[in-house]
Amino acid sequence: MKDVIALTPDMPDSWAVVAGLFAGGPDLEVSSGHDGAVIQLHAADGRPLVSLEAPLLVHVPGEAERLLGGDVKAPPVPYWWSEVRASTAVPEAGPLAGSVAGRLTALLGGSVWPAGAATTEVVRTAAAETVTATGDDDALTVDVLTDSTAVVLADRPVLALTAWLSAILRKVTDAGLALHIVTPAHVRLSLPLRTALAGAPNRWVVQDPECGYYDGLSGAVLHWQNGTFTPVVDDAGERSAAKVFTESAPATERQLGVAFRVTHRPDDSLVLGRSLEAAWTALTGAAPAGWGTAEPVNLRWSTGQLTDLARDRSPEPTHLLAVGHPDRPAIATHRVTRTPDGVAEDITLTLGYSEDEAPPLDVIEALARTLVAEHDLTSMLVTLRRARRDLAVPPRFEAPPIPVSFTLGAGDVHTIGLDHADRPPVELRPVHLGPTARPALYYPLGDGTDAQAWTVLQQLSAHLGVAPATS
Repeated sequence: MKDVIALTPDMPDSWAVVAGLFAGGPDLEVSSGHDGAVIQLHAADGRPLVSLEAPLLVHVPGEAERLLGGDVKAPPVPYWWSEVRASTAVPEAGPLAGSVAGRLTALLGGSVWPAGAATTEVVRTAAAETVTATGDDDALTVDVLTDSTAVVLADRPVLALTAWLSAILRKVTDAGLALHIVTPAHVRLSLPLRTALAGAPNRWVVQDPECGYYDGLSGAVLHWQNGTFTPVVDDAGERSAAKVFTESAPATERQLGVAFRVTHRPDDSLVLGRSLEAAWTALTGAAPAGWGTAEPVNLRWSTGQLTDLARDRSPEPTHLLAVGHPDRPAIATHRVTRTPDGVAEDITLTLGYSEDEAPPLDVIEALARTLVAEHDLTSMLVTLRRARRDLAVPPRFEAPPIPVSFTLGAGDVHTIGLDHADRPPVELRPVHLGPTARPALYYPLGDGTDAQAWTVLQQLSAHLGVAPATS
């Protein structure tokens, strides 16, 4: 899919949408698609030609710049984000998407990304006959579909977990297919999309002039075989890695990862998100800027609204995202689930730092103490890695995270036994947090520079009989 995005200060009303859709002339049929998207169909065969997604009101500053690059000219918040998606199967679809977006901004103000895509011209398609749209919500709108794999072609600065891509991933998974996203080498992934794509059978496929294609997360050279992208193997059955993936210079910027779980007893007055807010404030000095269920993250931070959504979706789990203010790159994934004993929040918060900025390792123990005392902490793993400050994932090798500390909540310490948990078979002494009679334990593992900390953590985990979540 080729994407064009209109950023407008005013909401695209029905008249503005009609004006945009007439960029294709009067002969194209229109139907409603998933989540209220408007779809124009190619008249010759019924395949989607251009889709205009339901506009999103963005209240969070910095989201356009984070996902579209620093040169984008977004209106002041709040503004409306309207995605126009063009099929790659029809040559006229790209110019048509640019004309739809250009007509929206001509009427409403604002800007179009990419900047050179906006026009107001009528774009005619080579159509012999019209085909009436069916509005099938279950149809997979992808670039290539085989018996095993759905392929999406994408090209934007940061490919994010948008509502559209999230819906595609859900449909692909339900159909028992793999999702393979193919991008040029300059594209990066957002952390939420990288997490969603992790693990077989899904892949990030990167185009490379030397080897053809490679996996952007593992580096394995790929080729198209039997309707899917699969690793190339030599006569000995060995795989090879793309040179461009392995030969990149190591990052000098760093990322601090904080992965933790808090558990709550069922309570009608329970407010979710407070532990995430406490961690964010301890590490940055401010609460999160916004939250949402997809990218761009569009809602102002509100623990009350977050809680209401989780209650509405219960007993099904709720997957959420949160982002920070533009001056401190930070993003979190937040999963709320019902458990036999109540409600659990699983949170992974990642923060970015430049070479000249010191990650706040000195506040980690105090944060653990706060989460134990006020938020029913179950466990927390803190790591540090060399990776991009802006938190985007490049198609290059990045050093794995190195453990800084591990905290075990009072409930698990009590279950394991304090005497046993307090005497790990490694050279470290845990710090007691909380009440003397029923403490949590904080295990310092290092400053994030010595990979030997992983060995220590593995020995500690085996001793405790727990498996810390990685950040």
